[in-house]
Amino acid sequence: MARTLKTYYYVILSFLLLILCAGNYAYGYEFYEVKWVDDGDTIVLKDGRKIRYAGINAPEVDHKEIKAEPYAYKSKELNKEMVYLKKVRLEFDAEKNDRYGRALAYVFLPDGTFVNNEIINKGFAYCLPSPPNLKYEQLLLKSQQNAMSFKKGIWQNWEESNSEYIANKRSKRFHYKKCGFANKISKINVKYFSKKWDAFWEGYAPCRKCFIE
Repeated sequence: MARTLKTYYYVILSFLLLILCAGNYAYGYEFYEVKWVDDGDTIVLKDGRKIRYAGINAPEVDHKEIKAEPYAYKSKELNKEMVYLKKVRLEFDAEKNDRYGRALAYVFLPDGTFVNNEIINKGFAYCLPSPPNLKYEQLLLKSQQNAMSFKKGIWQNWEESNSEYIANKRSKRFHYKKCGFANKISKINVKYFSKKWDAFWEGYAPCRKCFIE
């Protein structure tokens, strides 16, 4: 009898351990809980790691003396609805960290939802191709083109200015003609645009330096 009870004990214990592990693993993947959402493209995990979504850039929320960019808080809210206090899976590319020490990751929910792509598809971020991290570049670009076509989020009240833009085929960034970086692009990598819309449509992202200034 005692031996039978002991067997049942180990069976039940094993079952409980399986349930516990299932909270962190699904289909062979490890999942981590999100404890904080900074903005539309950055989260903090329960283990303390700060995760920057790879391949996208969401509008900046206000910080210090810098005002929030349009749609920044809508982007943050969408991100929060999807991941806050939930478990996510991280997928990495060639470069695993940015210059600020944040982990660069493609983030997935247990049901397979690709969070980076969902934010792009809803129009609350734009593609930020960053070679060599180009694993999902084409998927993200297709979602951005869809959002642009239906004028979602940041694309709905679009305004163009009369200017010429110079893009770098290698870095996938575009600049104002007067930007110092534009003058350093080698001839073989130069591409010209007369509209920002066209540059975005082809998957180029704006130079943060010249467009902020």
